Amino acid sequence: MIAKLFDNIRVALSGLRSNKLRSGLTMLGMTIGVAAVILLVSVGQAVEAFIVNEFSSFGSNWVQVSGTISNTAEITSMGDQEAQVIQWFVPFSESDYEALSDPFRVPSAANLAAIVGVPYDVSYAGQKADGELQVFGATPSYLDIIDVHAGVGRDIDQFDEASAARVALIGVDAADILFEGSYPIGEEIRIGQVNFEVIGVLEDFASSLDQDDNQIIIVPITAAWKRLGVDRTLDGQYAISSITAQAINQNAVNSLVDEITEVLREEHDLKPGDDNDFQIFALTDILTTLNAITGLLTVFLAMIAGISLLVGGIGIMNIMLVTVTERTREIGLRKAVGAQRPDILTQFLTESIVLALTGGLIGTLIAVGFSALTTLAVPDLNVQVQPASILLATVITIATGAFFGAYPANRAARLNPIDALRHE
Repeated sequence: MIAKLFDNIRVALSGLRSNKLRSGLTMLGMTIGVAAVILLVSVGQAVEAFIVNEFSSFGSNWVQVSGTISNTAEITSMGDQEAQVIQWFVPFSESDYEALSDPFRVPSAANLAAIVGVPYDVSYAGQKADGELQVFGATPSYLDIIDVHAGVGRDIDQFDEASAARVALIGVDAADILFEGSYPIGEEIRIGQVNFEVIGVLEDFASSLDQDDNQIIIVPITAAWKRLGVDRTLDGQYAISSITAQAINQNAVNSLVDEITEVLREEHDLKPGDDNDFQIFALTDILTTLNAITGLLTVFLAMIAGISLLVGGIGIMNIMLVTVTERTREIGLRKAVGAQRPDILTQFLTESIVLALTGGLIGTLIAVGFSALTTLAVPDLNVQVQPASILLATVITIATGAFFGAYPANRAARLNPIDALRHE
């Protein structure tokens, strides 16, 4: 059985060599189709890996909790004039932060940080800074959560927070804007009407999607509260703009979101059915959505590229029908000397599969080559052809050859030997 199979393959390869141009043109559709499918799948996987790595650098195991915009309508007495809508931002309070800091109520949290925005201009040596500098107060744990620390100087520590010290950490771009290349450590900048000593310059980083984090200025949150006069909540507590929580691991992010939701609803006395008066933003949600999108795009593009496989399969069927016509007398002779219908069927089916498989192998080599070139052209995309992709392409190629070669092979097997021998 195995010897007969190898003999059929040898005959098929001999037929390919005897008609090199025709065989090459027939295999072209399969070559292009396989190369396109493998390359697009590999690029899609590389893009997905790139997205995962980028979000991992942001810290995919933390979530950010922020307040919502609250609306109210002030009815005026100006006849038909429409009601004026007033909006304000509802911040968190110290008691919210303390409740979320309770490990018994939020066991999935490994770390917690409070942040408050500071709406004041920044100046140095009497010169107001140009650029969009972002100033905010934060607890020292914030630096640990985003995994960014001072590259020069030191971080804000617990003593700075306890004493509401007038110290500041600045991003590398903020340092360039304020000091224009001069050494900033020990210099004083003015935030609003208060002087702050620069104690460190943060490492070059970017941890969010909508701002340049290298233009930030961080002060102790207590200094923002007590020295910069940040607004308080309606009950007189110090306000917190947002709270960042880090999960114990990436698998605990969903549990962390559920626990934070439950605690804040209890703290805010929200009844069942009431909408949350806060928002929770998790990078894993965006990561999951983006992975789903890239996966669908990859499948969609691979299906479009698969049209080439269909065209290649039709080409194989066409050339095999021509081959059957050309070799009708050979088929009649083989049947006359004892070849059975299954023998003829297997022979032509093998030739069809070998034709498709050869084109597929060439396409695989082309895909590997283009993947390497793509990686060289775009180093951030590490495009690699996975063994699973090659195996899948091989199976699809064999199936295509068998499917489109079945009709010509069956036609050859059903020829009457006498009629075949008479064929001119």
